[in-house]
Order: sequence, then structure tokens, then C-alpha cells
Amino acid sequence: MKPVIALLIAGLWMSSGPASADDEMYKTKNCFACHRIDKNHLGPSFQSVAAKYAGEKGVDAKLAKKIREGSGGVWGPTPMPAQTQVTEAEAMTLARWILAIK
Repeated sequence: MKPVIALLIAGLWMSSGPASADDEMYKTKNCFACHRIDKNHLGPSFQSVAAKYAGEKGVDAKLAKKIREGSGGVWGPTPMPAQTQVTEAEAMTLARWILAIK
């Protein structure tokens, strides 16, 4: 019985990662004001961000920091303002969700 419980727990834990992150969170946290999933708006598309950083080690933490603290000069002259209303955990969830977009 214990192996079955362990498998269930592992499945639940793995399903809480980027693939199952709330696909609507980006709309509730102001991301949608400047970003779209598949096309550039005021900022780059999430697909472009995912492609740019694909395979880069530790990039989820780097993007989470940019979400919370803001960034500038990476995608052009328009800076990304700090999103201080986003918690560190939410920023990491968003970063991993963005990186999982294909």
C-alpha cells in the first residue's frame, strides 16, 4: 500500500509544476497588460521568452527576479516595471509556466 501512496504523492507533486500552473495567473498579475502568449505586444511574447532562455540553467530564478524587480534593455527600449504585488512564489510559478510554453 505504501508504494501506491508514494506514487500518488509524487504524481500530485509533479502535477503542481509549470504545466499545471494557473494559466490565468498571468492575467491576474498584470502580465497581460504588456505580454501575450504567442505574439509581441508592448513586451515580448511568452513564447519568445521561452525560446530565448530554453535550456539555460537557473533561468527560472532569473526570470522570477525580473518579474518582481523589473528589467530593461533586454528586449528593446521599453522597460519592464517591477511587479511588487507578485510574491516570490508566484513569480517562480509564472517564470516556470512561461518557460514551459512552446
